Amino acid sequence: MELLKIDHIEKYYGSKSVLTKAIDDISLTVNEGEFVAIMGASGSGKTTLLNCISTIDRVTSGHIFLENTDITTIKGKELNRFRREKLGFIFQDFNLLDTLTAYENIALALSIQKKPAAEIDKAIKKVADQLGITEVLQKYPYQMSGGQKQRVASARAIVTDPKLILADEPTGALDSKSAKLLLERFRYLNTECGATIMMVTHDSFTASYAGRVIFIKDGKIFNEINRGSDSRKQFFDKIIDVVTLLGGDMSDAL
Repeated sequence: MELLKIDHIEKYYGSKSVLTKAIDDISLTVNEGEFVAIMGASGSGKTTLLNCISTIDRVTSGHIFLENTDITTIKGKELNRFRREKLGFIFQDFNLLDTLTAYENIALALSIQKKPAAEIDKAIKKVADQLGITEVLQKYPYQMSGGQKQRVASARAIVTDPKLILADEPTGALDSKSAKLLLERFRYLNTECGATIMMVTHDSFTASYAGRVIFIKDGKIFNEINRGSDSRKQFFDKIIDVVTLLGGDMSDAL
């Protein structure tokens, strides 16, 4: 079932004298339960696209629909409620509160929604088990590794059971072992829990965990490939083939 529809969006930055088109007439759809990666070189428009979907940025023209709701028209308190209830955010720099434990950081999202304490506790323990962070729930961020902090941040993003999880370079600050563990958890959340994930990355290995990869160049969709029945290694090789087609523009994706 179609969850997200992006309809001919454009995004401009700057003034009339110096105008930059960051997104150039992009249209795409994401079905419920998909794991989609967005790839592109720095400045290609991939993060701007994610920011428009997340309502952090406003589109200049076009429309974005989530569950048939035009999110480009939502404002004020309604927009805040939409973000809180429908979206989960995972950032490269974790954005955890240093004065709170992992448990308290995860609980924050549910507390804002005024959920009962017993319901919050049950949800946190469930998501901690899914992401393998039960042993760090009572630790503060400074007591955790980078991989543990990113999994706590991921738990905070998904504990509210959002319709769409948006991840911006989630493995960018992690070592290879931590990155692989996080990506395996993402894959588990997608295949076993039915989570819909949209992830921006410049890294081919990271993208190979997704079920579909969309390549952005100069603000436009350059190519798109599906994993299908391929193994992750086979899909990785196909991603590399497209990266090679993009040439020097994607040299930072290898």
